[in-house]
Amino acid sequence: MALVPQNFPKAPAPAQNYNNPPVPAAQNYNNPPAPAARNYDQAPVPAAQNYTETPIPAAQNYNPALVPAAQNYTAPEAPGAQNYYAPRSPAGQYYNNPTAGGRRGGDHYNRPLLKNGRRQSSTTSDDSMLTNQILASDKSHARPYDVTLLSLKHILQTVDVILSRVTQPDIPGIVTGAPVTGAHADASEHEKALHATMNGLHDNYDVPTSLFNEISCEMFCNWQSGEDANKITMDILDIVQHYDWDEKVVLALGAFAVKDGEYWLVAHLYTTNPLAKAVGQLKQVQEILERAGTSLKTKFDAYNNLVRAVLNVTKCIVQLHDLHRDPHLTTEAKSAANTALIPTAVYWTVRSIVVAGSQLLGITGMGPEYVTETWELSSLAHKLENIHSHLKDNLDRLQDIIQRKKDDEALAAIAYILETPHIDNTKPLRVLFYKDDLPALYDCYTKKRVDIDVLKRKVVILFLSDLDVVHESEYMIVQQMYMEKRHNPTRPESQYEVVWVPIVDMWTEAKYQQFEEVRRNMEWFTVFHPSVVSPTVIRYIRKQDKWNYVKKPLLVVMDPQGKIVHTNAVHMMCVFGSIAFPFTSNREKLLWDEETWRMELLADSLDQNLITWITEGKYICLYGGEDIDWIRNFTRSAKKVALEAGIQLELLYVGKSKPKEKVVRNIMNVIQAEKLSHTLEWNLIWFFWLRLESMWQSKGQQTQSEAFRSGQFRTDNIKNDAVMQGIISMLSFGSSDRGWAVIGAGSSEMSKANGEHMHRSLREFNLWNRRVTELGFVPALNEYLAGVYKEAPHHCTSLILPATGLMPETVACAECGRLMERFTMFRCCTD
Repeated sequence: MALVPQNFPKAPAPAQNYNNPPVPAAQNYNNPPAPAARNYDQAPVPAAQNYTETPIPAAQNYNPALVPAAQNYTAPEAPGAQNYYAPRSPAGQYYNNPTAGGRRGGDHYNRPLLKNGRRQSSTTSDDSMLTNQILASDKSHARPYDVTLLSLKHILQTVDVILSRVTQPDIPGIVTGAPVTGAHADASEHEKALHATMNGLHDNYDVPTSLFNEISCEMFCNWQSGEDANKITMDILDIVQHYDWDEKVVLALGAFAVKDGEYWLVAHLYTTNPLAKAVGQLKQVQEILERAGTSLKTKFDAYNNLVRAVLNVTKCIVQLHDLHRDPHLTTEAKSAANTALIPTAVYWTVRSIVVAGSQLLGITGMGPEYVTETWELSSLAHKLENIHSHLKDNLDRLQDIIQRKKDDEALAAIAYILETPHIDNTKPLRVLFYKDDLPALYDCYTKKRVDIDVLKRKVVILFLSDLDVVHESEYMIVQQMYMEKRHNPTRPESQYEVVWVPIVDMWTEAKYQQFEEVRRNMEWFTVFHPSVVSPTVIRYIRKQDKWNYVKKPLLVVMDPQGKIVHTNAVHMMCVFGSIAFPFTSNREKLLWDEETWRMELLADSLDQNLITWITEGKYICLYGGEDIDWIRNFTRSAKKVALEAGIQLELLYVGKSKPKEKVVRNIMNVIQAEKLSHTLEWNLIWFFWLRLESMWQSKGQQTQSEAFRSGQFRTDNIKNDAVMQGIISMLSFGSSDRGWAVIGAGSSEMSKANGEHMHRSLREFNLWNRRVTELGFVPALNEYLAGVYKEAPHHCTSLILPATGLMPETVACAECGRLMERFTMFRCCTD
């Protein structure tokens, strides 16, 4: 931006007292000179002195005020205190030294300094007058039918291309015809971005050429005739009065970009195109470009910064207007966005365009010695940056509101589809897995990409987990069941498929590689790429009142009609295996309704020997603990009692919950070496206790659901359930290092006790052996154990329950019936 020559013809402005309020009457530019301005202390003002430039403070931070509702404009003049370029005082003096060449100043950036060195701030009256004037210039609500409809986004996109090239010119490259080596990488990236933008430009849209010319004439011609920036700005706003605020600023910026682009187009082609060289010689392009890289570099930098700030604010204003037309935005949200800032932002943006235009005029029309001072451009750029910051905050807030509303609508749409019956499961699966109409799934067995049609009308188990799934017990359960399915593919219980869906908070390259590695070892289906599961679907999966995925893996079951019939079937599958097919909540309830606390439920088919013993009607004793001396004494006593009672008894060591491998393996070696009893294989011990925990989860959930349906739910009602009491007893035993034992046969009643009580009862068999003939072995043992419990002193029993699923308020001790104290434990590992 160039300085206007000092001898520019203009009548001096009327003198004003800095302590007086703004003069309401409009001033005529041809009024006769007024008396010289008085200073604050009424001291005589010395004659004009040689100008010595002093540093000017940076522009003050933009502090947007709430803009009042539009009022009828009664003060025709713009407040003088707001002008960046107020007329020179006749005395030729400023309290603050004037800029070079006697530039026009006058807003609070050029206000006189008080005695404490600070500038006098603009008054509330000045701000209000300017606001009213800006609002009064808008007639968009009365837009005539013949006002051209603008292709606003296309115009702004074109302007962006022009100014992006203009504000990053390769000055040395233009002068010499070769790019600067050090800036080659940045220039290359910038060029790629520009080409991408240019390729997206539309060729056919209406351009308001006549309007651009009118604005351009107002901007450049009136500046040359001596008009100040505020007057020119208000005249431009008057030209575009019937357009919306976003259109006003884009039109002004478009008119400026045409002139700016024309000059730099000649400059860019100066060394290669004969016509551009001829025009450039008349415009003295070579001289200006040479100085642009040296003496005028700081001014060019300030000019470019101002243009970039203008462009940023303009884009923000257009985006805000677009968002206000978004149907997802409520009236309350629009009010909270403080849109009253936009008219003021438009004024200062247009005014900055006017100032930038004067800089361009100084460069191309009057010579580089008339360009505007750097600090003036920097002040305006700083002001626009602050305006942009406030607008961007509003924009971000509105975008968040709109995005949340869109996400909520998308979530509701997904919920409706997943929770509504369909003819088949195709539609729900396409909602869960979709990516550009390409096959969304991957068959890990055949190593091929497949479409979701392979799952059509099948029971689908959605295996939700993170990438560390191979270390989870749920993975082993699914793997075991899928191997059974592979071996018996035609039986009804095998008509299901598993789809692994990885859930990760933040995907990185390392996590993508881990995903590839994990699925390489799977045999079922998985997503082809994590991106086929949208963020909205992930949100549904995590939602507490939906599938409530947190950290632990889930097995969500979808029936052939696409209905979700179980939100976590892993515990049912762990307890009942393939007989739980089709893995619905109703099937789980029916299975538990048929169950009693018996050896067949507890031992199941963990070991082939168990199946044989149950079939042969033998008594089975499951025991555990880590005290090898107690194990020796107990097994000898149990064998002796079995012989005396005339029963067939098989003993099986099953360790403890969360066993230490080294300790348990040593005990198993001793038991096998001394032939004390049978031992469960090490790799099945963990499953025995995992299955008990799954019983707690599965049966507990059914008990809870049934109680809720009856309307009489209390979490301590589980004490009336024999199966739940048996599960609690076993989990209590597994939580202790002490010995314990359970004795039963097939589907009959079982005896259970800690190691001390069970061993004492067996040692004292002679005291209750006659009752065996009358009641049977297990009932007689239970009768004697009841007496032992009454005589036993207070004991300590612990119970460790999983933190997920049913959590009762109270739990009675499985041995004495006393209420147990409740503690909280956090565990980072199972060792």
